[in-house]
Amino acid sequence: MNINKKKTNRFMPIIMAVCVVIGIMIGSFFSNHFSGNRLNIINSGSNRLNNLLHIIDDQYVDAVNIDSLVDKAIPLILSELDPHSVYISAKDVAAATDDLKGSFCGVGIEFVIRDDTIHVQNVIQNGPAEKAGLLAGDKIVAVDGKPFVGKIVTNEEAMHRLKGQKDTKVKIGVVRYGSKKVQTFTVTRGEIPTKSITATYMLDDKTGYIRIKNFGENTYPEMLIALAKLSQEGFKNLCIDLRDNSGGYLTAAINMANEFLPDKKLIVYTQGRKSPRQDFRSDGKGSYQHIPLVVLINEGSASAAEIFAGAMQDNDRATIIGRRSFGKGLVQQQIEFPDHSMIRLTIARYYTPSGRCIQKPYTLGDDKDYEQDLLNRYEHGEFFSQDSIKHTGPAYHTGLGRTVYGGGGITPDIFVPEDTLGMTSYFKQASMSGLILQFAFSYTDDNRPKLNNFKEMMELADYLDKQNMVDKFATYADKHGLQRRNLLIRKSHKLLERYINSRVIYNMLNDQAWNQYINQDDPVIYKTMEVFQKNEAFPKKPVPATKPVYKKKQKVAMANVPYNYRSLHRSPSRLA
Repeated sequence: MNINKKKTNRFMPIIMAVCVVIGIMIGSFFSNHFSGNRLNIINSGSNRLNNLLHIIDDQYVDAVNIDSLVDKAIPLILSELDPHSVYISAKDVAAATDDLKGSFCGVGIEFVIRDDTIHVQNVIQNGPAEKAGLLAGDKIVAVDGKPFVGKIVTNEEAMHRLKGQKDTKVKIGVVRYGSKKVQTFTVTRGEIPTKSITATYMLDDKTGYIRIKNFGENTYPEMLIALAKLSQEGFKNLCIDLRDNSGGYLTAAINMANEFLPDKKLIVYTQGRKSPRQDFRSDGKGSYQHIPLVVLINEGSASAAEIFAGAMQDNDRATIIGRRSFGKGLVQQQIEFPDHSMIRLTIARYYTPSGRCIQKPYTLGDDKDYEQDLLNRYEHGEFFSQDSIKHTGPAYHTGLGRTVYGGGGITPDIFVPEDTLGMTSYFKQASMSGLILQFAFSYTDDNRPKLNNFKEMMELADYLDKQNMVDKFATYADKHGLQRRNLLIRKSHKLLERYINSRVIYNMLNDQAWNQYINQDDPVIYKTMEVFQKNEAFPKKPVPATKPVYKKKQKVAMANVPYNYRSLHRSPSRLA
């Protein structure tokens, strides 16, 4: 017998006894020192939630979809934090991130739903649908051999059926204008780019214009391309339009601001309870540090749009024109769960170079007042009078000593009120009901062969001006429930014509043509051109104030005025 093995067997009882004693001592130590926390550990919030879900799954009287229950519970938990911490279910992640990613996989069409049928509004140039033979104006009536019309047709269901993995195929049945026969096209899905810059053109022979709808992964390179294009056209002044830009990625706004600032200028800094202060400064390599610059904002400009505007304002680099911005000064981090759902959790606040946080006030767990803020601003008269702007935060100062305010958005250097000339109850009903959009699409669809002859915005606009579009609309609207009111129609004729024509131009051409058309008589654009003509784009050091002369404040009638008239023109279409 092996001697070492014999010794091991002899000491085994002693070793086991020692282990038992040590185990008892460790157990006693934790029992004595942590007994007060035992219930807290077992019954902590997270464990209670897990236990609750297990109990429901195990013992509830009826079968319960636990995943669905969690999807409903998480948003309620996050709503107790702040208005911008949100949960995105796995099925909604793609839709929530496609715009910012810069591309998605799909067939490459822009569509609207009319009368429970998908209408192809535009076919993306060089995309899969165009290569397969689909045309603008086609009506999609079947997908993969199954009928797709009626109440089942929703934006969500359409995107679910038409989008998909790259190189997969989908069969699309369409009815083409002038025919009742269903034609079937096999489309191979591909990568479809989504642009965050929707317009780049010259306002006059010296002034370039760039319209940015959000800040995504490709916004900065898109902007460099846009600036290069304007350079070829000899621009000397630049207008960046951030109206209704809801924001996006912080890095995109920082990179963009860097192009316009001299070396070592603070662009923005972030700071939170678990996030130490982080400064973002310019590196002095920007190619457009000296060009006269105007930035346009309104109540729909938020987040990254406010970061850019705040950096330009606090560094006295540009003149900000428009109306007070939204007021979102919270930084979210995306955190993905194993099932590919995600949360956007607020981890810090961002501060403009002067030190102001422009986040508007909110109450924890109460989003009602927060969601009503824009309506409250409108009712208070802020869209119509600069004197009605309420600053809830402290005053700060730019490098030149100009006063700026925190606690509720970026207040523009030059205020331009909402244009209400010609606004009537008829126009409000026509626009808010969607009748103008419906008419414009029907008119486009019925006249597409003729309208296809016009490739430029001005050509098409001139043609539409001669078609008595307002009268045609009034007849259409009267048949669809909006009584004809000739006196009100005459008063609102210019607004109606502008809105109707802009939608037809959008349907037939693109975003840039639409922007060019509505900018022609935009008061904010007029003010922008005036600033450039007077060489006042670079802010000046304030002069000592003289004794103010007080004037009686005039009331503005607003009861029937829809707020943010420009937003009425936003496209209701979807991409797939």
